[in-house]
Amino acid sequence: MGKSGFVTLCGRPNVGKSTLVNKLVGSKVAITSPRPQTTRNRIIGVMTKPEVQIVFIDTPGIMKEKSQLNKRMVEASTEAGAGCDFAFFMTDADRPDIDADRYALKRLGKLKAPCFLVINKIDLVKKVQLLELIEELNSLTDFAEVFLISAKTGENVDSLVRCVEERMPKGPMFYPSDMITDQPEKFFIGEIVREKAFLFLSQELPYSTAVLVERLVDRDNGVTAISAVIYVERKSQKGMVIGKGGSMLKKIGSSARIELEKILGVKVFLELHVTIKEKWTGNERSLSDLGYRRE
Repeated sequence: MGKSGFVTLCGRPNVGKSTLVNKLVGSKVAITSPRPQTTRNRIIGVMTKPEVQIVFIDTPGIMKEKSQLNKRMVEASTEAGAGCDFAFFMTDADRPDIDADRYALKRLGKLKAPCFLVINKIDLVKKVQLLELIEELNSLTDFAEVFLISAKTGENVDSLVRCVEERMPKGPMFYPSDMITDQPEKFFIGEIVREKAFLFLSQELPYSTAVLVERLVDRDNGVTAISAVIYVERKSQKGMVIGKGGSMLKKIGSSARIELEKILGVKVFLELHVTIKEKWTGNERSLSDLGYRRE
């Protein structure tokens, strides 16, 4: 019998959890963006080697809840840490925020599993700056290990993985060896569209934007037809996403289609629509309708 187990990645928003999961798995399973709290759901990335399988759980950033959506996201993060074998508490060396890290650790509560402090983005700072940061963070709780990494460049990521592999308990493989995520195809497609919307509209795009894939059909001619709806909360937001003469929506759709064709390995016909769903981030039923369900 080989080794297997679960590792939860947690911490405040925008510290690079999704980037690290993608690096560890070797493929894109979670979208990334400079926008805080891009990840809204619990995302699983599976790394399988001949003698070990590690299931990495990417979680939404933990911050003070301002809406029902924020509340569900924080719940997803804290619940994911409950049954894991290890936890990576990630933080950002380039933009340190001890108070936010302290709050995130408090919301996580007492983890039963060993917790590694993973300081990310060290490629953006001078090494001397890290010493004081390590000391401050170590004062927050009793971390089992401390790692300084760059999820973007891969610096020290192999050392982090080796440490987990050595400590991982014996157990069966939880997923097939060729499986890298448990997310449904429709969910992943919607996430790619949302990522492109954030990319092109940057800070202009409201946080309250969601994407729902309504139709996914594999045609006989080898083309996969996808129809998705981008939900916003106000009329002004709808105009922003559509753009003059539909230019922005075409830009978002074209970029998403190109990436989806690379990932899915098929030709894609992507049809996008924009719909107003007022105050959906504060409505329990709307949250469930758009896929933000409680575990």
